[in-house]
Amino acid sequence: METPLSVLLKDKGYVVQSILPDITAYECALKLNEYKVGALLVIENDKLIGIISERDILRKVVAKGEDPKKVLITSIMTKDLVTVLPSTTVQEAMQIVTNKRIRHLPVIDNGKLIGVISIGDLTRWVMLSQEQQISSLTNYIQG
Repeated sequence: METPLSVLLKDKGYVVQSILPDITAYECALKLNEYKVGALLVIENDKLIGIISERDILRKVVAKGEDPKKVLITSIMTKDLVTVLPSTTVQEAMQIVTNKRIRHLPVIDNGKLIGVISIGDLTRWVMLSQEQQISSLTNYIQG
């Protein structure tokens, strides 16, 4: 049976780093650095309205010569979000991040944001699962 994302969230924790939409790209970059994350979810009135990443700031602000202290994240954040359910499997999530070329998946349960899964979380889980399978097979073979 394939592992649902709810198991990963239980292991990882349900803490979601987020910001309000009315801050600048500069302030957002400071928060990304403070939290040591690559992306932040944008929340307004307890509702998920977007996601902003280091890449967004780099490509949409810095590379265009814009002033990060003047650009609001609402103008550069991704608004068309791909979200998943806690019942989504690790394999399904891996296919989504690969096909959509995204790195973060907000997890929604009954319309409420309960966590976020990154491509790093998925990769780590797959590696640990493979290590456990190899260990079990080795033990079986060795008797």
